Amino acid sequence: MLFICMVNWTDQGIRGVKDSPKRAKAARDLAKKVGVNMKELYLTSGDSDLLVVLEAANGDSIAKFAMAIGSQGSVRTRTFRAWTETEYQKLIAELP
Repeated sequence: MLFICMVNWTDQGIRGVKDSPKRAKAARDLAKKVGVNMKELYLTSGDSDLLVVLEAANGDSIAKFAMAIGSQGSVRTRTFRAWTETEYQKLIAELP
């Protein structure tokens, strides 16, 4: 299953922005521990500071990951389930 995680730095996180590459590495390691694969990470403009593409077998692993990184105080997250184009087309084809 794919998930999109929109990430914003907190006041604490932006004060330590120079450490954010180290925090991203630590987040990748944490993700692995809870069964999540961080496929991609992007710096973004607009409403969110970062966009992360995640993959996991289920939403429980994603929830654990989001709560664990959020509890560290440097970021806040909003996470969404995503379907690939192939999955989306299959869903449409199966509509009654």
